[in-house]
Amino acid sequence: MDTELMGAAPLLPMDMPPPAPISAPEQALDAAPAPQADTSAPARSRLWRLATFVPALIGTALLMNGLYGWFAQDGMTGLEWALLSMIAVTFVWVCLSVSTVGVAIAGLAAAARAEARASRDAPGIDVALLVPIYNEVPQNVFGNAHAMLADLAARRGPHRYTLFVLSDTRDEEIAALEWRAYCALKAAAPDGFAVHYRRRAQNTDKKVGNLAEWTRRWGGGYEGMVVLDADSLMTGRAIDRLASELSLDPGAGLIQSFPMLIGAQTVFARLQQFSNIAYGWLLAEGLATWAQTEGNYWGHNAIIRTRAFAGAAMLPHMRGRGGRSELILSHDFVEAGLLRRAGWRVRFLPRVTGSFEETPATLIDYVIRDRRWCRGNLQHLRLLGTKGLHPVSRFHLFHGAISYLLSPAWFILLVIWALLGVDQETNVIRYFNEANPLFPDWPPAMSHIDSAVFLVIMYALLLTPKIAGAGIIAATPRAARVFGGKAAFLGSFLVEVALSVAYAPIMMIQQTKAVVNAYVTRTEAWAPQARDAQNHSWTTLLKFHWLETVLGLLLLSGLIAGLVSLWLAPIVASLVLAVPLSALSGVKISKNAPSTLRMESPYTLREPAIVKHAMAERARFGALLADKTPVAAE
Repeated sequence: MDTELMGAAPLLPMDMPPPAPISAPEQALDAAPAPQADTSAPARSRLWRLATFVPALIGTALLMNGLYGWFAQDGMTGLEWALLSMIAVTFVWVCLSVSTVGVAIAGLAAAARAEARASRDAPGIDVALLVPIYNEVPQNVFGNAHAMLADLAARRGPHRYTLFVLSDTRDEEIAALEWRAYCALKAAAPDGFAVHYRRRAQNTDKKVGNLAEWTRRWGGGYEGMVVLDADSLMTGRAIDRLASELSLDPGAGLIQSFPMLIGAQTVFARLQQFSNIAYGWLLAEGLATWAQTEGNYWGHNAIIRTRAFAGAAMLPHMRGRGGRSELILSHDFVEAGLLRRAGWRVRFLPRVTGSFEETPATLIDYVIRDRRWCRGNLQHLRLLGTKGLHPVSRFHLFHGAISYLLSPAWFILLVIWALLGVDQETNVIRYFNEANPLFPDWPPAMSHIDSAVFLVIMYALLLTPKIAGAGIIAATPRAARVFGGKAAFLGSFLVEVALSVAYAPIMMIQQTKAVVNAYVTRTEAWAPQARDAQNHSWTTLLKFHWLETVLGLLLLSGLIAGLVSLWLAPIVASLVLAVPLSALSGVKISKNAPSTLRMESPYTLREPAIVKHAMAERARFGALLADKTPVAAE
């Protein structure tokens, strides 16, 4: 590396080790390769999957049978079939989340997975810690990196680690700060830990291309690579655990941890954090139980066997609209599927503690990030025909897409029920019978009694994972204590549920817009995620949420006129109040607020040591970068 004083960053600076190339051919999507590893899966996988999917399908079938019997009293119309199909599409996924929770509880009770083996029992391997960045805040990235290296050094595990910061930054001022921060990190890195930096001249294929270039040029020197996001933070124990699992399992191609949310200071971020910690673990346990060796990849906080990734997961471009070449955006799901296609096991370890990430601070920031994810996940529908994929890998791809398509489905159901009115006289949708085609004939109980029952059933099932997770915590004194006690936890639970219900209709409209936008426009601007709270102006809020507000006011006028059923009142209130609710999302939680309103969780009451260290390192790097005094490279 150039060791001159860092008064200014040199042009496209790079400090990398000697090349260690590895063959990494692009994979064909229309032809399955020969297996590279053992393709067998545990026999118990089939039983867990039956226990997950069969109850969901039975529950959906029972509901559909009941609704069909009611709809078919006077024959089925085309719109009735459409309505029945829409209900089935939405209901089956709600049932699936409920059965996943059931499998999680059964798996925990049966001790389905063995406890972790000690890291020190694993043969040591060379592991690369990869941090791809794009116009991020340098002090945050390098502060986190230094905290992780220090924690690894203190642990003295059996594995050897090298950190790579892989920059795709386009902003020259940020790039200059990155170089200064890198020089400071290299000088302060613990003994025995190498640190490297590379900035690409062109950010070809974005993050996918960034990691692919590193793999081809330097991947041959490392058995595994831990992929981290710019806001990722992992303890030395968590990183060592992943490396040991990879070392002890020669058939594993990828092992994903369950990142927990940290750093939440605003109402919306604290809502996400509380939900992630209080209930997310239960869904994660269920997913790990039935997925087994056909798990998924979330793009960060995971370890990947480098030669498996190089040999099986180099993504090609896909054919887009008009025959043009199109980058695969949500690459992580696809890479996991290609690894499993080649026979490598893809595992999920939700019990690896010490894996963290941050969450967007406001509703607007969350929606902006969600738009990018929506476009990428909808691409998965065109990748379902990829040759050789395991059926569970296809399900992961389909589930990623359907999670966004459900919002338009819910929106259509909302419109239909709004048009049904409160009785035959206010029913906007006309159903005609053969005897008198001019007379609307709708089952008389449809518009209010049965609609309300249906709503109660749906809300109950939607809340079941939360209720189950909360019930387990509340019934376990030790678990309740880490949330500040049973009373504080149950109060926070009620606040979280109320806020989630309030924000759900807004998210439904925003995701519906995202789906429509993904199909009518070709590209989405690629910008770094906003990780710090911003005070959005009222003008910005109104421009962002005008559609929800208008729809809410239309429904409100229908409620006042007696044309819309009262069961829609909670949804109407959320849409009418979209702007103030969005403003509330960015309000910072006061330490003086009542404990229930703070939605406290273990990581807010007792901040992990690695988080404290990372925050201190961020402040130190921030002061260093603000000081223009040259920093020595060595």
